[in-house]
Amino acid sequence: MDRLTEMEAFATVVDQGGFTDAAKKMGISKSAVSKHVSALEARLGARLLNRTTRRVSPTEIGLAYYDRARRVLNDAGEADALVTSMQSAPSGLLRISVATDFGVNHLSPVLGEFLQEYPDITVNMVLNNRYVELISEGFDMAVRIGELEDSTLRARKIADTTRKMIAAPGYFRQYGRPERIDDLNEHKLLHYSNQSSAAVWKITAPSGEKRQIRTAGWLTVNDGQSLLNACVAGLGIAYLPSFLYSDALRRGLVEEAIPDLPPEVQGIYAVYPPGRFTQPKVRAFIDFLVTAFADKGPDNW
Repeated sequence: MDRLTEMEAFATVVDQGGFTDAAKKMGISKSAVSKHVSALEARLGARLLNRTTRRVSPTEIGLAYYDRARRVLNDAGEADALVTSMQSAPSGLLRISVATDFGVNHLSPVLGEFLQEYPDITVNMVLNNRYVELISEGFDMAVRIGELEDSTLRARKIADTTRKMIAAPGYFRQYGRPERIDDLNEHKLLHYSNQSSAAVWKITAPSGEKRQIRTAGWLTVNDGQSLLNACVAGLGIAYLPSFLYSDALRRGLVEEAIPDLPPEVQGIYAVYPPGRFTQPKVRAFIDFLVTAFADKGPDNW
């Protein structure tokens, strides 16, 4: 007899608490289930079940065997599901959480290409500036920027971005340009309120020393684009990712505050729930993002 079928029959009897319910669960006769379990016990040379007229329960050896057998059966089921998943065409509703700044400026412009490539996928992209709980809030994946918090989520890097301190030329003419990190304490700083460490800027000094600057912000908002607009208007110095400031920097609307500081490179990641295989629609979208942003480097946005 097939070992996997014997294992399944035995594990199902334990799960269901008897042969009758196990037979219903497996869609075979009670006698067939009994035959599979008896064959398993004979092959192993051990009694795995205590049988009475009222109930069936695993013996001590049976319980130990059940734990291993259930793992084997689960692995086999996942292997079958993986093959089915990889052969099926990506389809269905894909619900994504994306930071507003990145979603508006970079994800939305390429989304149409993805939808044309995968017409059987529908996308619900939720733009927000908060940390969402993927599983409990019903998201298939999220795009997150910067250091990832410890979690059980899986992650794949899409691209890199660089954080720099920037301000408008007019601001520097009015208030002067900071020459050292400590000079920032005398300047008007613009903070991003959705980060838990909004009032703390982690900066690497030219020597390589890691510094933290903690000051009250002259303006604090929960949107990076608004901070960039405030910079361009000359309201202060902001610490922003290159995917936001690159165009303004090229056009001369903003300048680096302390140009000789080492770059602070951050990753942009697709994160998604754990599991041994990924839904085709999620895998397709992540592959698309990696390709779409393949030419984007830390300062190339």
